[in-house]
Amino acid sequence: MPSEHPSVDVRGPRFAAWVTSAVLAVALLLGAGWLVAAQAVVFAIGAFAGMRRAPYAVAFRVLFAPRLRPGREREPEAPLRFAQLVGLVFALTGAAGYLLGVPVLGAVATGLALVAALLNAATGFCLGCELHLLLRRALPARTA
Repeated sequence: MPSEHPSVDVRGPRFAAWVTSAVLAVALLLGAGWLVAAQAVVFAIGAFAGMRRAPYAVAFRVLFAPRLRPGREREPEAPLRFAQLVGLVFALTGAAGYLLGVPVLGAVATGLALVAALLNAATGFCLGCELHLLLRRALPARTA
């Protein structure tokens, strides 16, 4: 029976953040809007299809998780999906900047996404997840 509140192994999002950091760093160094656009697709899959279907999560689950001890620590999926949505907004803005001839916009948006991904990769602190929690506290709960 599927859980009402899915959760993921915390190591998966950290792995994804390292891959995202590498992709965004290369894109920033090359000014490659197409690469930022490709990362936007990855973010979109995570945000809309869920973390189990996100490409970097699949890579972690298939290539690395079987070689590791079972993860004991889990985190809820909802904040991670929101973080993917935030990443998507920055990646779309970055890709649009590069591809539409506004490289400063492309570099700033891509750089901000890179900083957030590196922070998550290096420390486990997810800015998008924290924003999700702040918004949940700030917005009144919906009643059924």
